[in-house]
Amino acid sequence: MSGVGTIVVLNGAPRSGKTTIVRALQESSPAVWVNLGVDSFADYVVPRRLRPGIGLRPGGERPDLEVHLPALYDALCASVQALSRLGLNVVVDVGLHDEYSEPLGILDRVAREWCELPAYCIGVRCPVAVIMERRDGGEAGPDHRYARSGADGAVPDPVLRWERAVHDPGVYDLEVDTSVTSPMACAAAIQARLEAGPPTAFPELARRARQG
Repeated sequence: MSGVGTIVVLNGAPRSGKTTIVRALQESSPAVWVNLGVDSFADYVVPRRLRPGIGLRPGGERPDLEVHLPALYDALCASVQALSRLGLNVVVDVGLHDEYSEPLGILDRVAREWCELPAYCIGVRCPVAVIMERRDGGEAGPDHRYARSGADGAVPDPVLRWERAVHDPGVYDLEVDTSVTSPMACAAAIQARLEAGPPTAFPELARRARQG
């Protein structure tokens, strides 16, 4: 392989459908796509005592873990860049936010690293009601890593925090809604966006970061 590989960042809340889009992109594209994101880091890279690492949810609940996040995100960015320089296309599924016990500037940090690369930021949207169906067992079966509906059907506060924080400020090259669009259709829409022209989201986010 030669040249620089394309980077696709899928940004969304847990259970929004990022993983199924990753699989669809890998299966439907003639190009080679490798996956490096929040689940890969949490399950195989980060020491157990630091988990969930970059998957730490909004709310400032674990300041003892937050101190490690800048270095972990730097490691993610550097790893993705290294794969891209080898000519590999990389799809990165994450939930970028900065709602910690104190601001860490994570999104600004990521944007500065990737703003000069062929890196597209894709917003993966999904209504909270559908997310709760998935969390409660619907599509993927029970998964105890995720908060479930209360006895009265109430949406847990962590779910609402994710929805609020992960799409702030919501600057994307493309947005997809997995409640109405299949994973394969989402992958096709992403491919069409890649073919339509260079990315603009990370350059815009980096510009905002420089302006303070």
